[in-house]
Amino acid sequence: MSQEFPESGALVGLDYGSKRVGIAISTPDQSIASALETLHRSKPAQDAKILCKICKEYRIQGLVVGLPVHMSGDEGEKAKEARTFAKWASESTNLPVTFWDERFTTTMAVNHLRESNVKPSKRKQHLDKLAAQFMLQAYLDSDNRESVPSAL
Repeated sequence: MSQEFPESGALVGLDYGSKRVGIAISTPDQSIASALETLHRSKPAQDAKILCKICKEYRIQGLVVGLPVHMSGDEGEKAKEARTFAKWASESTNLPVTFWDERFTTTMAVNHLRESNVKPSKRKQHLDKLAAQFMLQAYLDSDNRESVPSAL
């Protein structure tokens, strides 16, 4: 996985979860992120098939995986799981991967859904993909994409 991370071309943002993965995509010029879908995890082969289909359909050039770090910046068990997931996703799609700090993205997504008057019963189906969008947009907006937690 020593592939260089692309500075152009569409990217996919992945908000890792053990049960669900939020998926967002960027424009090819890497300026705007859009929520795409929430993957309800099943078997790794089935998840890989879905992820590969998305990457092919949108001509994805790289993966940005949200890294859940503690407020101190230290990594815990969830960050370790996200790194393992990222390695699997990169190997499954044959695409380079980088990480981005995902602190507060779920909180931002919850607040956005609440402020948008989305019914509480409908919020869960939008939460993960919206968190992925916020995480990917933060990456796209960064002046220093090298400041991300170290890649695989």
